Amino acid sequence: MGSRLTGATPVTVGAPAVGTLLSVNVGMPKDVAWQGNTVHTGVFKSPVAGPRRVGRLNVEGDGQGDLGGHGGEQRAVFVYQMGSYRYWERELGRRDFVYGQFGENFTVDGLDDDQVCVGDRYRIGTAVFEVTQPRVTCYRVGIRMNDPRIPALLVSHHRPGFYFRVLEEGYVEAGDPIVKVASGPEQMPVAEVDALLYLPGHTRPELIRALRIPALSPGWQASFRALLDGEPGTGNAGLAVTGPPPAWRGFRQLIVTAITRESSTVISVRIEDPDGAPLPAARPGQYLTVRVQPDIEQRSLLRNYSLSGPPDSGYYRITVKRENGGAASGYIYDRLAVGDQLDVAAPRGTFILDRTRAPVLLISAGIGATPVLAMLHALAAEHSGREIWWLHGARSGREHAFAAEAGVLAASLPNARRQVYYSRPGPDDRQGRDFDRPGRLTGSLLAELAPPRDAEAYLCGPDSFMTDISAGLAAIGIHPSHIHTEPFGPAPGLTPGITAEPARTPHPPTGPPGTGPTVEFARSNLAVRWSTDYASVLELAEACDVAVRWSCRTGVCHTCETPVVAGELRYSPDPVEPPAEGSALICCSQPRNELVLDL
Repeated sequence: MGSRLTGATPVTVGAPAVGTLLSVNVGMPKDVAWQGNTVHTGVFKSPVAGPRRVGRLNVEGDGQGDLGGHGGEQRAVFVYQMGSYRYWERELGRRDFVYGQFGENFTVDGLDDDQVCVGDRYRIGTAVFEVTQPRVTCYRVGIRMNDPRIPALLVSHHRPGFYFRVLEEGYVEAGDPIVKVASGPEQMPVAEVDALLYLPGHTRPELIRALRIPALSPGWQASFRALLDGEPGTGNAGLAVTGPPPAWRGFRQLIVTAITRESSTVISVRIEDPDGAPLPAARPGQYLTVRVQPDIEQRSLLRNYSLSGPPDSGYYRITVKRENGGAASGYIYDRLAVGDQLDVAAPRGTFILDRTRAPVLLISAGIGATPVLAMLHALAAEHSGREIWWLHGARSGREHAFAAEAGVLAASLPNARRQVYYSRPGPDDRQGRDFDRPGRLTGSLLAELAPPRDAEAYLCGPDSFMTDISAGLAAIGIHPSHIHTEPFGPAPGLTPGITAEPARTPHPPTGPPGTGPTVEFARSNLAVRWSTDYASVLELAEACDVAVRWSCRTGVCHTCETPVVAGELRYSPDPVEPPAEGSALICCSQPRNELVLDL
């Protein structure tokens, strides 16, 4: 492997040891009980005696329970230091630690996080390793330590530990000296790289410097690039997909100024400021949260409707499909009238048209056309020269909303092409005039259409449609990071390591109702009273079977970051870095007053 030191500075041959391998720890994933759930985890490691082979993906006899967050070539071996063991013994007042306590494969003497740099290379036994990234802490190390604070403490105290990838496979055993064979470029210590992502102060020069380290794992590189591209006020773009801050807090009353029938089941509603002032511009692809009360004797209903009109027109246009049995859509479709007022929250959402020069694929089915139509409006308004594809599927001309409008917009763009599919053309629908091809728009058709592989793709429609189209786009070579989707209802949950169970309809928690402020989960159509029986809003949501996303549960990773439609929260414990303006980390927060969350 004569080229293995590319990008690193060799260290003098015969250099003295910089540390010692004290223990080799392995463990296969197992199920453990935790807070009424079963967690599949490999965090429980135990020392082994004698030589152990280290391969490209792991140490012999070791495994990971969650391959999405752990393991793989870039995270083959996790390293933790005896210096940190001693630090935590003092800090936590504990004397019960054993090798493998922090879920590490190698317990070492030396190699402190503030000394070891990403890209450094070491020989241990007959194997050679390269430092790729700090540890990404999650709740499972808290389970192993019997202390849920640990994920946050590892970051805030600058003691995360780090991962090796294996450059040369070989054998290691406790007692082996650790010899540094090369220094990585930029010489950024592990603790500094970790703080650059998780703690406030993501300075542009340091982000650029970190991206000059070839050994830095692709996931961390993507996070640092996202931070470089992030907008002010949008929080930590390296950890969470966030949108711009909302233009106002809570709800304000807007007036209905026009209602337009778009198809047999779809209407558009234009809403404006009652005093005639222009409304703040939205971003193409965002949505409004609207509060309606069809029956005065029942609680109000919250619904999200995508903006379908020109984003910076000074007014908003939402488009609503009348759903069978839909209380809110039925009220808007049948009873709402020009001159009525609606309670409306500011535009929100992360399904937003990018500002690059890359080709654009706007792909939709049925009412899913609404957010991508706003994107088409934005592209037409700026007379974009980007290559633009409008791909849409409808049942028939009778149910094809925005047919004429989309056609005019596409025709105004110099590099736009349009393909419309009807799954059940009506007797008056004419191929070549009203639609291009009969049948459904499916992922398998994309290879035949041959869209550009470097495109940014925006998908909206039923879940099965987006799953199929996403797979089709990936199959023709479009990177998953360039495929953006907008679900109609609640987003899928993310509960790493938790044994999957059948999804349940959101419901009030069992037991006596709380006496605190109301917490409303807008997408789940559920409102419940807060109870101090729960440590966080996340725990309340879980008790209600509301779909949630989380990983660390202590305010570090921002996986749980959720838009706040109305209300305020307090934090306990404080997050390592605050979320984006207008959002909350629900894993470590509690409601201050009446709260509406986009969950």
